[in-house]
Amino acid sequence: MKPAFIPELIAKIALADPRVRRTDPIERRAQIEMWAGILAEVPAEFAVQAAQAHYAESQWPITAGDIAARWQTVVRDRMRRDNGTFEPGDHPGLDPDDVGGYLAALRGQRQAVAHGQLPPAPVKAITAGPAAAEAARRIAQLGDYLTGETRTALAPFRPGAAERERLVRDGLGDPLSVACPYEHCRAERGKPCRNARRHDRRTPHPSRIDLAAGVTPAAETTTTPGAWPGVDDQERTSA
Repeated sequence: MKPAFIPELIAKIALADPRVRRTDPIERRAQIEMWAGILAEVPAEFAVQAAQAHYAESQWPITAGDIAARWQTVVRDRMRRDNGTFEPGDHPGLDPDDVGGYLAALRGQRQAVAHGQLPPAPVKAITAGPAAAEAARRIAQLGDYLTGETRTALAPFRPGAAERERLVRDGLGDPLSVACPYEHCRAERGKPCRNARRHDRRTPHPSRIDLAAGVTPAAETTTTPGAWPGVDDQERTSA
């Protein structure tokens, strides 16, 4: 708001509350100067509306800070609903290499949103509508987010996950989908099994694999050697 509008604003407010207007000429000039500084970013029209809203719910004299606080609330709400992206297509005359021009256009766009000259650009949801349907179609076509080739390439870097995926493919079930029944482990669902030192094991206990597969778990010491390629018997049977 320009300082020239402050006397008019105070005069309008004084029609509802004469206590706001200063009568001493020196105090009046000081009041105008103070309000002008506080309301520098507040549009004149909004200031009048804020005063009206204030006196609709309060009998206390309004201050410049009250008006500024209401404006900041509106600005925060608008900017919260704005995704903040800058679309170059909306500025066809802007040189892509003109950094200064880009920053000026970006500031202008955000100022326009803050002042209500442009509507906030909402974050577009991808969990509903045509985009979601297309995403679901592609995932169904691929079978998963990761293709089989990608999983094979990543297997050396995620051996535990790769082995669980192999068990699921073989129809044995994911061991981490059930709690470990081994009495010296008792790992919860989704948690890896632990050894005697309470460190995470690279592989689940065999009884947990049996439980996930729907088979009555056998004693850990009766597990068939070689059931886990690349895992020695001591690690396979240890708690």
